[in-house]
Amino acid sequence: MVEVMPIAVGGHTAVGVKVELPKTRFIAIATPRGYIACGALDVALLDEKLGDRRVIAGRALGVRSFGDLLERPLERVTLEAEALGIRPGMPGKEALARMF
Repeated sequence: MVEVMPIAVGGHTAVGVKVELPKTRFIAIATPRGYIACGALDVALLDEKLGDRRVIAGRALGVRSFGDLLERPLERVTLEAEALGIRPGMPGKEALARMF
């Protein structure tokens, strides 16, 4: 099953996507500039192999819902996210607010 829903973040609207997969799920919340996602996101791949794309993204661990992704601290972020002041340990909702 795929769920897509609007997510309010600091007066803006992001898009949440949840995909139920066998034995796991993928959850992400995107803004027009970047996104945060569950532990399935490969930040190293984005920085090392796709660096020319300058992806703004972050990963949080232990995420089971959109609420978790908003509240949990980011475990790792891309170099482009760091350039916006997004840091590991920052709550997802704060990182998303910087992406608007």
